[in-house]
Amino acid sequence: MRTAPPLDPGERQRLLHGSHHDPHAVLGAHRTAGGVLFRALRPYARAVTVLVAGVRAELHDDGDGLFSGLWPLAEKAAIPPYRLLVRYGPEPGTDEIETEDPYRFLPALGELDLHLIGEGRHEELWRALGARPMTVDGVTGTRFTVWAPNALGVRVAGDFSRWDGTAFPMRSLGGSGVWELFLPDVGPGTLYKFDITRPDGSHTLRADPMARRTEVPPATASVVEESSYQWRDGEWMARRAGYAPHREPLSIYEVHLPSWRPGLTYRDLAEQLPAYVKDLGFTHVELMPVAEHPFGGSWGYQVTGFYAPTARMGTPDDFRYLIDRLHQEGIGVLMDWVPAHFPKDDWALARFDGTALYEHADPARAEHPDWGTLEFNFGRTEVRNFLVANAVYWCEEFHIDGLRVDAVASMLYLDYSREPGQWSPNPHGGRENLDAVAFLQETNATVYRRCPGVVTVAEESTAWDGVTRATHHTGPGGFGGLGFGFKWNMGWMHDSLEYMVKEPVHRKYHHNEMTFSMVYAYSENYVLPISHDEVVHGKRSLVSKMPGDWWQQRANHRAYLGFMWSHPGKQLLFMGQEFAQGAEWSEAHGPDWWLLDPAYSAAGDHRGVRDLVRDLNHLYAATPALWERDTEPAGFSWIEGGAADDNVLAFLRYAADGSPLVAVSNFSPVVRHGYRIGVPDEVSAWREVLNTDAARYGGSGVGNPEPLGSEPVPAHGRPAHIAPTLPPLATIWLVPA
Repeated sequence: MRTAPPLDPGERQRLLHGSHHDPHAVLGAHRTAGGVLFRALRPYARAVTVLVAGVRAELHDDGDGLFSGLWPLAEKAAIPPYRLLVRYGPEPGTDEIETEDPYRFLPALGELDLHLIGEGRHEELWRALGARPMTVDGVTGTRFTVWAPNALGVRVAGDFSRWDGTAFPMRSLGGSGVWELFLPDVGPGTLYKFDITRPDGSHTLRADPMARRTEVPPATASVVEESSYQWRDGEWMARRAGYAPHREPLSIYEVHLPSWRPGLTYRDLAEQLPAYVKDLGFTHVELMPVAEHPFGGSWGYQVTGFYAPTARMGTPDDFRYLIDRLHQEGIGVLMDWVPAHFPKDDWALARFDGTALYEHADPARAEHPDWGTLEFNFGRTEVRNFLVANAVYWCEEFHIDGLRVDAVASMLYLDYSREPGQWSPNPHGGRENLDAVAFLQETNATVYRRCPGVVTVAEESTAWDGVTRATHHTGPGGFGGLGFGFKWNMGWMHDSLEYMVKEPVHRKYHHNEMTFSMVYAYSENYVLPISHDEVVHGKRSLVSKMPGDWWQQRANHRAYLGFMWSHPGKQLLFMGQEFAQGAEWSEAHGPDWWLLDPAYSAAGDHRGVRDLVRDLNHLYAATPALWERDTEPAGFSWIEGGAADDNVLAFLRYAADGSPLVAVSNFSPVVRHGYRIGVPDEVSAWREVLNTDAARYGGSGVGNPEPLGSEPVPAHGRPAHIAPTLPPLATIWLVPA
């Protein structure tokens, strides 16, 4: 091995500083005058030897970890296959590593991938960016790719390099902003980060935005991941493709995974959660949190690892196992998805390459005024692609059946939580964030196209027109619909709880708060949410919101659930509320399961409420009138919406074939005997199928055990009536006998 020509000082400095855009042009093996020039960058090595066809040739030590040599070879001869022997020990044969040279490989990312990334249309972005184990030219390793368009240079650092990235600079793939490097012998389980040289020359060590696995917080490294999971939910997935959620039962149990049963792993949860949810009759669970987040107290709403399930409870394949088991029990899985904002942690997305990359360059647009976070720049194609592909990723890679999109209102309005002078209008002079509108439309359209049967749900707290309207249908405001499948009915939640917290004697003055929801019930497709947000931060648990003594609180709680399950819209109930937990939820200890322990004197009270929830769900699923025409005005009709003095509400629900159900709620503590209820005359008798005051639920046992004959005397504008007994603080359901 001859002495190689010296490396250009500028090239040398850029290599060592981590600001070289094309290290492959300098490192590795290259034809040159007189033979093949070998150059390696191996900090801390004592020697580097090239191994070619059984021949060993030691490279010259050029200092600073650089080694080089010129191999005499005929002018037209091909560069021979070779390996490197890197010695770190003081003597030959000590602490040596034989390895492939990363700088002998061509880019492992295709032109089509780069084109789609540049267009912001790579719908499988996770297959192109991040850390991907693969075999290149017969060599196994991991391809690292990252989008950092404003970086002077990017290097890979990890446990394989003692967290010094000097030896592994990445190459820039043209104007795409993507940096790439294939590292042989690096495989699943490897910890890594990207060492980014910012435009000002300083360095920052960053977790991979596309990491599919992370260390367990508070550790922050990314982990090379390759799934080996074999799904067993083929029957569920085939059925999901034809799922029509608006015309089918949808009852959701919201779960905070780390605290449902504290200390359980994903696989532990898979042995307990599906059985519990199936027994209670919920059709779906909604999981929070899922994506990795550094602070557990954020409940998963300040995400740093958008492509990684939280490592607190296991690996990504462990999470797949949990979803698989839920599917095998016939339970759908929704997850909370948080594309509105991200935290400012200096190892994550904030100013990722030294510039405002994922966030807006204008601080007034980037800073979220409420949460101390940064808002995504939805107008940037690559950022929009990052998020749209992320939505697809969860549905395709983890078989997620639905995305509940958090904080949609904060995305839609430029003046959200901002005072005059703190925001700038859009080009049309309005307050709408046109970039966010386009992003949400693209997300929904892409998910629904690629993942039939998956549903998206918007947590949107304003009166934005067309949240659940198709994206290609323009509304009166000039916007196409956002394209969501459902919208959380925050108005119903707020109004109905405002009514329920009042003492019954005062409820007559707030009667409209229970009826107003039907004025707009069909303006969108709604979910009725009693979520975690309503049972924390001093808001009290659901049963504790109710007035009266303990018996009355439970009675109100049960009556409210009966009303909720019969009201148009799908149901969502947060864990712990199904058995009337009295304390607010805390992520530190989760639900108070001890309340159900038979050794506890009041366990029967809590078990009674849970028995009601079970019966509500099973009756609901078996009664098409309660869900088949949920989004059609013809599926609902008031019987009595104005009995404010009586605190009574009565209405009809209809199935597609016209089969009716009568729901009557008496929100007063007074038993009302022979209370006339107008009914259709084609039904001769009605029977009670649900009574929230039943003794087995902890009620007083007042009800209608015998069928109620219909009398041909008009009432409530209908040709006939029945006269049931209305139990105190209770809801009853009646169907044709």
